Amino acid sequence: MVRPMHPMLNIAVRAARSAGRILLRYFERTDQIAVSSKRRNDFVSEVDRTAEEAIIQELHAKYPDHAILAEESGEHHGSDFQWVIDPLDGTTNYLHGFPQFSVSIALRYRNRLEQAVVYDPLREEMFTASRGQGAQLNDRRLRVADRASLEGALIGTGFPYRDHSHLDTYLAMLKAMIQDTAGIRRPGSAALDVAYVAAGRSDGFWELGLAPWDFAAGALLVSEAGGKVSDLAGGDRHLDTGNVVAGNLKVHQAMIARLRPFLTESLKA
Repeated sequence: MVRPMHPMLNIAVRAARSAGRILLRYFERTDQIAVSSKRRNDFVSEVDRTAEEAIIQELHAKYPDHAILAEESGEHHGSDFQWVIDPLDGTTNYLHGFPQFSVSIALRYRNRLEQAVVYDPLREEMFTASRGQGAQLNDRRLRVADRASLEGALIGTGFPYRDHSHLDTYLAMLKAMIQDTAGIRRPGSAALDVAYVAAGRSDGFWELGLAPWDFAAGALLVSEAGGKVSDLAGGDRHLDTGNVVAGNLKVHQAMIARLRPFLTESLKA
């Protein structure tokens, strides 16, 4: 039985749908979108900004005093409630017409994740979670996969594309992780990748150097679906370090063990 949606989650769902409509409106004519580069291999488009404005407008119409941490407009100070927003996770995919991107919205209260939405507008899939209330995909309750080890597991990841300072370490991790697993996938939207772990579509996920808006919502989805999310050392500093490992309890433990030999001091910081 799916519980009634929390009022704050309901507003986040409405905001995600508003952003999703904007993303779909432009998706078939991406060649006409104005694009600029924030830094190497990191692009922002007018669609990112327009979608983010729509989300913030929807949230602030109901909760004008809430703080905001958004990918494009940065930090907006406010109360102890903070919305963490990625209006278009998978911008590079989107701009190439590659159909894997999402809207990600999370709510933190005094740094504790409380509400989460990851929305795939192309597939009309709305992943949601409220702390202590479980996770859902549309109207279906989510549980992480029950795989007991890395053997035969399908693992998601994200390749370093902006900062290559840990590239050799990441490639060593990739080589170690490929062994025994059924395969590694890199679809290009971390928010969806982590949501897929919550949905049992993949057994685990890891990536280096993410921003909080990339996976804050996904982290709550996984924990509410019975899984575990941590930093590379198995601790709880993933939102601070940007280095994340997610999976069911056994796969997560196996991934941590497999990655531990490559954990440098700089990756712990």
